[in-house]
Amino acid sequence: MPSLTPLHETYCKWDRTPPSQADVLEGLAQLFSTSLNGVHELIQVINIEVLKNAFGVSTQNAKNFQKRPFVQKAYQFSYGALQKYGSCFLAPSLRHIIEKYPTLHEKPLTPSLHFLVGILNGIFGDYLLKQHSPLALPMVLYDHYGAIQQGELAGRIVILAHGLCMNHLTWSNAHYGGIGERLLAQRDHNTMLYLNYNTGRRISANGRSFSNLLEDLVQRNPRITSIDIIGHSMGGLVSRSALFYGKQNMYQWIHMVENLVCIGSPHHGAVLERFGFTIQDKLGAFPFVGLLGQLVNIRSNGILDLRHGSVRDDDWEHMDARIGMMDDNRAPAPLPSHINTFLVAGTLEFEKVRNKALTVIGDYLVSVKSALGEHPNPRFQLKVPDSHKAVFYGLNHFEIQYHSSVAEQITRWLYPHVNDYVQEGIQTHIIDMPNYKLEDLEGIVET
Repeated sequence: MPSLTPLHETYCKWDRTPPSQADVLEGLAQLFSTSLNGVHELIQVINIEVLKNAFGVSTQNAKNFQKRPFVQKAYQFSYGALQKYGSCFLAPSLRHIIEKYPTLHEKPLTPSLHFLVGILNGIFGDYLLKQHSPLALPMVLYDHYGAIQQGELAGRIVILAHGLCMNHLTWSNAHYGGIGERLLAQRDHNTMLYLNYNTGRRISANGRSFSNLLEDLVQRNPRITSIDIIGHSMGGLVSRSALFYGKQNMYQWIHMVENLVCIGSPHHGAVLERFGFTIQDKLGAFPFVGLLGQLVNIRSNGILDLRHGSVRDDDWEHMDARIGMMDDNRAPAPLPSHINTFLVAGTLEFEKVRNKALTVIGDYLVSVKSALGEHPNPRFQLKVPDSHKAVFYGLNHFEIQYHSSVAEQITRWLYPHVNDYVQEGIQTHIIDMPNYKLEDLEGIVET
């Protein structure tokens, strides 16, 4: 078990079992009964900014106003009501349910609870980990049928890593069986495994954990012959980080990887994350900057790493501020040369209709250039041939994760013998998107 250092988070949990239904209730109870010190500070910052900028009160006078007895009593009443409602009603009620139904300790999460816990981890999973909350997700592999992976593995292994706030069940929906189902149909002695993890942690921390998990997997299963990795969005960055640290640590599993597929991964950052940071940065000279400085830190470390697609520890560990910098200060993380890498991008554009705003926005969250690893600086370019790239028109960031056209293209790449004809260059697929109008997002980026 690795130890803590000043610059690194823990890369695994003491308890690696996924949360049960009882764990979720206990975790929510802890959140409801958490000390409101942070809320106190935020509310006081808001009040000071309002007094300063709306009423022209100086900072010192605003602080003096907050110290007045009637103001302090108002604070105490508000905090007390919130604390009482959370600690004295909600938390005890949830714990009463756990006591009344002890079998909840043995029950795995339902799809709805997986969805809830995945979102909570994505938003502030680093906080949950720091507080040792039972809601903090460990890194776990599931099989194709939603059960924790157990038993011996052999032959070709395909591992799918989900994106921010998602979970291992989001690779399919009611309309599409997903990539895993399509690959299983090849009957090539392959096994589908699905990674589930805390997306609020640093991407490099999850990359190290993933690398360690894979090394343990191949050590325990010597009959594994090859590994393919498919990552959606953040999952592609976590996979790249795992490859970087696996090579650095000279792990055995790194030599078994044949293919890496990244679907809508922000290799050079997510447009909207940078857009949000730009707003916060530009508004620094305007009122309520103190409030903005507090609110920006609500985002998890995992979300912050999406700004420029950081996959290495040294991209963030020496930063003075947690919110990081607008400038791209990443260190290069080249792909291992022996691995076939394939990149998939989605765009809200249609093939024959060009729109400047949509070109920048891409699939809502990631631009086409970022997803295809294209960068003006040669140090950061992912050197992937055009025949290993695909652009899907009319698909948004979440649809490309499971859409049948994407699954078909990935199958062509990983199983070239299935289809004798493999198109060259960037693939283009026109997908109908009903009720969608291109002009809906026109001008967003320019504004």
